[in-house]
Amino acid sequence: MADLFDNASSNTAPSPAVRPLADRIRPRKLSEVIGQGKVLGADGPLGSMLAAGSLSSLILWGPPGVGKTTIARLLADETELAFVQISAIFSGVPELRKVFEAAKLRRQQGRGTLLFVDEIHRFNKAQQDSFLPHMEDGTILLVGATTENPSFELNAALMSRAQVIVLERLSLADLELLAQRAERELGRKLPLTAEAREALLEMADGDGRAVLNLIELVAAWKTDKPVDAQAMAQRLMRRAAKYDKSGDEHYNLISALHKSVRGSDPDAALYWFGRMLEGGEDPRYLARRITRMAVEDIGLADPAAQRHCLDAWALYERLGSPEGELALAQAVIYLALAPKSNAGYVAYKGARAEAKRTGSLMPPAHILNAPTQMMKDQGYGTGYAYDHDAEDGFSGQNYFPDGMKRPVLYTPVERGFERELKKRLDWFVSQRLKRGS
Repeated sequence: MADLFDNASSNTAPSPAVRPLADRIRPRKLSEVIGQGKVLGADGPLGSMLAAGSLSSLILWGPPGVGKTTIARLLADETELAFVQISAIFSGVPELRKVFEAAKLRRQQGRGTLLFVDEIHRFNKAQQDSFLPHMEDGTILLVGATTENPSFELNAALMSRAQVIVLERLSLADLELLAQRAERELGRKLPLTAEAREALLEMADGDGRAVLNLIELVAAWKTDKPVDAQAMAQRLMRRAAKYDKSGDEHYNLISALHKSVRGSDPDAALYWFGRMLEGGEDPRYLARRITRMAVEDIGLADPAAQRHCLDAWALYERLGSPEGELALAQAVIYLALAPKSNAGYVAYKGARAEAKRTGSLMPPAHILNAPTQMMKDQGYGTGYAYDHDAEDGFSGQNYFPDGMKRPVLYTPVERGFERELKKRLDWFVSQRLKRGS
């Protein structure tokens, strides 16, 4: 009976699990890494460090799937350091203590440690500070990976001890090289038409890991002829565009939208507006931001722009999605094509700066109210000229503090409605000069 069970056990032993394609074609040396030649080449920052034999602590900043983990592992191989990997998502202070203690023992035995910390931006300030003494005494060489802007997410002390390396999103050409490498590993071509192959690469959105996962799915299809783009789209769920509403990508896209409006490019502005909506952005946030654009970049060159944005915002609140989003899109078009002026914005900032510099100066006595006799005796209100009594409705009096040099804050541009405002302002200036005020 024992023999029977033994035989059954041996016959049903599980076969070794097939390794994922991404793991099977993982680069074995830095020269095999695709898409990061700018940093890994002989003239790049990492290439130069390795050539000089002086690798420093690093922060690898880039989008998902561009090789951060692979590069860290290969740097450890190149420098003969022990590779230790942790994730800030799953590690806390107890785990860090264990890692540091093991690194100290390793160092006493004559071997250094490259500590790779994935998602390092998720550590709080105290946890980030805990790395500092071990970086300074050489116990660890830290390589942190982050998809977020390090200058926002990492504290200054850590940033001062590590060099930030920016890794780029993979291009379609890079993804094609990955696809070819995958086909060599699989021993066959992907069953796709040329159009479908390009669509597959675009689905990955610059993410090497994503394209290899898609390739693994496609390679398993049983088909007698190449699958076209339409059939492929039916079989695969299109990958959601990379967009983190609270992260760096959020600020990149709203910056692109704002600058496209400022640059009077309605097509580009609509594209970035659409990108944000497709990424799940709250239309109310976009309504607020485009209203800010009307105030900041159009201003009095077209005073109707602000009203147009507020009306679009109100329409969205009444109609909801998707009809209300069309109102916001039309506001974006209006702003992009409106005459631009930041003269009001510049004047406002200048006024705040002047107010901060001269904040203790009193207004001139002739424009002070005098509700009591004592104030009248002090000269409050004496000599005030009532502008409506002047023949042209302009007295030309000075309204700045006595002794303060008159600043020029508002300088309207020769565009849109501000052209008319400039004519008025020039007339007032000429009248002040005539009246010596």
